[in-house]
Amino acid sequence: MSKSKKVTVIGTGNFGSTVAFILAMNGVCHNVLLRGRDYNIAKGKALDMSQAANAARQHTIVRAGKGPEDMVDSDVIVITAGVPRSPGMSRDDLLLKNAEIVKMYSQEIKEYAPDAIVVVVSNPLDVMTYVVLKETGFSRKKVLGMAGILDSARMAHFIYEKLQYGAGQIRATVMGGHGDTMVPLPKFTTVAGVPIDDLLDSEEIGEIVRKTRNGGAEIVNLLGNGSAYYAPAKSTTVMVEAILRDTKQIHSCAVMLEGEYGYSDIVSGVPVMIGAGGAEKIIQMGLKPLQIDRFGKSVASVQNMVDKLKKMNFFKK
Repeated sequence: MSKSKKVTVIGTGNFGSTVAFILAMNGVCHNVLLRGRDYNIAKGKALDMSQAANAARQHTIVRAGKGPEDMVDSDVIVITAGVPRSPGMSRDDLLLKNAEIVKMYSQEIKEYAPDAIVVVVSNPLDVMTYVVLKETGFSRKKVLGMAGILDSARMAHFIYEKLQYGAGQIRATVMGGHGDTMVPLPKFTTVAGVPIDDLLDSEEIGEIVRKTRNGGAEIVNLLGNGSAYYAPAKSTTVMVEAILRDTKQIHSCAVMLEGEYGYSDIVSGVPVMIGAGGAEKIIQMGLKPLQIDRFGKSVASVQNMVDKLKKMNFFKK
């Protein structure tokens, strides 16, 4: 790489720490900055990860950030900070609490890392992506929410569970908001190139779709305290790698829509070509009438939460 790459990960909980660890292990960047509320915890984890990178013969150094000025020269910033879901808590319950946290970091990013591409992971994800866009004033290419890769991975897992073959060859596609209104797309889902509806009947596919929508909540309930982080963290680093390596890969990500699929000034998950410029191109897919309807309901769900924040004058504070 011609230039030393730097990624800042905001949040030192299970999620943020796992994102930073994967980046340290895969050597996609030279520097990882770990920022959290407790500097000593961030420093301890950063030291541990740097030593792990040496064990893996990687060149990545992980450091702890004391303040926002340490984000200077970041190529990518991942926002994982926020309160995680607990059993019985919906993503809506997290709305205002996490919006305030994300707003604060957005303002810091605008001041200290105006050239960075931001990957948003905090929940409710689509709304938090909207908050970052509004608070930074960045172009929509530079702010992406991580959801579709995770939801697609969950769908692929449930397909494998049903088939008991094809692991690693399943390509699932999910659109819409990250949550109960996501829109899995069996039409664009294959196993080694074979359409899923050639392998499973409609009832089995329906069961997989329901499991995918409930994938995160199932893990929250099983853990009892906290939410998933291994699959979400890996999904996040897939996006970071696509940006740093300018791969031009297509992944489903939450981005601001400006007329695509008939919607504007709202964030939702759609297929995006990711490269060094961030969300470089939004892919328009042909959807069936039922999928168009479900996507509309998903967008409306996100719009409802954005409207709640607007009624609180959140964006004028």
